[in-house]
Amino acid sequence: MHLAMVLIVVLAYFSVLLAISHFSARGGDNSSFFTGGRRSPWYMVAFGMVGASISGVTFVSVPGMVLHSGMTYLQTCMGFILGYFAVAYVLLPIYYRMNLTSIYTVLRGINDEAYKTGALFFIVSKLLGSAAKFFVPCFIISGALGISFPVTVILLLSLIWLYTRKGGIKTLVWTDSLQTLCMLVALGLIIYNVYGALDFNGVGECLSAVAASDFSQVFEFTAWDSPNNFFKCFVSGMFIVIVMTGLDQDMMQKNLTCKNLRDAQKDMCTYGFAFVPVNALFLVLGVLLTMLYAKNGMALPDKPDALLSGFVFGEGAGSLVLVFFILGIIATSFSTVDSALTALTTTFCVDILGASTQEGVGENSRRRVHAGMTIALICCTVMFNMVSTTSLIDVIYRLVSYTYGPLLGLFAYGLKTTPLQLPQRGRDKKSPLGGFCPSGNEGNEGSYLEGSCRGFRGGVLLVCIASPLICLALDYGVPLLTGYHFGYELLLLNGLITYGGLCLVHSS
Repeated sequence: MHLAMVLIVVLAYFSVLLAISHFSARGGDNSSFFTGGRRSPWYMVAFGMVGASISGVTFVSVPGMVLHSGMTYLQTCMGFILGYFAVAYVLLPIYYRMNLTSIYTVLRGINDEAYKTGALFFIVSKLLGSAAKFFVPCFIISGALGISFPVTVILLLSLIWLYTRKGGIKTLVWTDSLQTLCMLVALGLIIYNVYGALDFNGVGECLSAVAASDFSQVFEFTAWDSPNNFFKCFVSGMFIVIVMTGLDQDMMQKNLTCKNLRDAQKDMCTYGFAFVPVNALFLVLGVLLTMLYAKNGMALPDKPDALLSGFVFGEGAGSLVLVFFILGIIATSFSTVDSALTALTTTFCVDILGASTQEGVGENSRRRVHAGMTIALICCTVMFNMVSTTSLIDVIYRLVSYTYGPLLGLFAYGLKTTPLQLPQRGRDKKSPLGGFCPSGNEGNEGSYLEGSCRGFRGGVLLVCIASPLICLALDYGVPLLTGYHFGYELLLLNGLITYGGLCLVHSS
């Protein structure tokens, strides 16, 4: 029974995505694949970005976070809002005025080595992060279908490859909106089912029970050495967004398809505010599940990720809840991975191969790169299956701290060393830089592309590799010496070390 239902859900869902891809990709070329023709409605981008940012890991892991840290994850989500405003009003104006396809073009203001290093770090980071996120739905569907994990990964990624290979980002603007809708519907229906099973006398009684629960703590101000301290979580949340969104080609590519900067800023701020209520719903679901476990005399699972899945696949959940659950994780996972594949293809074509949106690489070459990135993601996801962890959402943020930290330092140094000036009337609007150039080189695009900091000579890559290694040593050594445990603020520390290293290398 379960096998038939899962197959029906997967096939029906994929058929809808393929139909959307067929209509949206008609007449498409490299420009539509990379930039969507820069005609996307901002509200569609904003709605779709909610699903793209909330992965299958979020669907499974965030409800389980209440077991170890209550609802303190909302502190990080509050920091997200400030981070989205920083991206909207600091980074987006730069990207739009430079008319970028790949955001890592900004790093050419340092030198070509920094530009390539930033692109390579993104590719590695995105492959690892996407594999970690995609692991959860593959593992669950593999168990539901009774087939091996590698076969499940290959099948699902092949489906994603099929509907993204032609339209690229133009298709994703529409498919991500559908997937966000499916995710929210699935989440709401699961909460409603759990609410009904607890026999509450109205919504008010339900909310009062959640507030009175031992798992409902939101704020923690007292223990400074705790990873859940409010100030650490809030500041870390802000920088997580700046790095994972503002410095991430995957997250920014859809925003750069909006018609103009104003629309992109509206889209960024809108879905930034949506993160707190959406994640609050996931955490409320987690608290309600702990009550349901207690009511049914069941022991809470040892692994937080098993809190929701244990209920779904338990005897009392029913087939309808299973359908909602499968629909939710497929929607969030497909939305995350399809945009990751498109961004990886764009970065490799534009930054590594040196393509432009139209002429630098042929469509056949772009399709080969897209297929190659699909194969690479299959390999990374299969390897990630060997990792045993208590909470995948935590693992992803730890990966971000190590791999995105150098990107934070690179961008900070790049914007310091090559301050961009506002475009002036009379400049060549056809320039790929949209009238932008570094100070002292106005109107000279070649000087920008050659880079203003030629003294590195191999030092950029060395610094960007050394910084995560130093952070790894500190992450293990500092708790032993002082008792202080790093949380997500390790990302900020990593970026500061990279920035300081670049200053030292350049000055020498």
